[in-house]
Amino acid sequence: MIAETVCSAVAAAGLGIAVVTAYRKRYLTATRIAAYALVPLGLVMAGVVEWLADTAFSPVAWTGFGVLGLSWLMFATTRTVERRRGGTRKERKAAAREASVPAATSPGASAPALGQTSTGGRSPAPRQKPAAQGDDDFSDIEAILKKHGI
Repeated sequence: MIAETVCSAVAAAGLGIAVVTAYRKRYLTATRIAAYALVPLGLVMAGVVEWLADTAFSPVAWTGFGVLGLSWLMFATTRTVERRRGGTRKERKAAAREASVPAATSPGASAPALGQTSTGGRSPAPRQKPAAQGDDDFSDIEAILKKHGI
């Protein structure tokens, strides 16, 4: 009852200010002030103020807000844990794709020369060049041939 009276008084005061502003030939500003002044009156007439007053003093409503907050906290926690555990979305999709594709080589074979590396999809670290530049032109080729047992 008190909230409705206060909202009605605020609306009446706002409309009075709008009339004074319109008297000073500021019609656009007066219309805007009148619009703001009519909002509390509209809320009273629609029953929103009464509903808010009933909700504000209801322990069941506040318990409901607490349950909603707990629910939100649980969603946020599970999402945070999921993100920390699985990495980014791209990494999770790549891992799922790798798990679903069977290996092209037999289990006892050495790692293939081309294809994906074991670094999780990232490119391997660049090789360091040896200090001596003498007959190093073929040393890389020899290393590759030795790696494959040729």
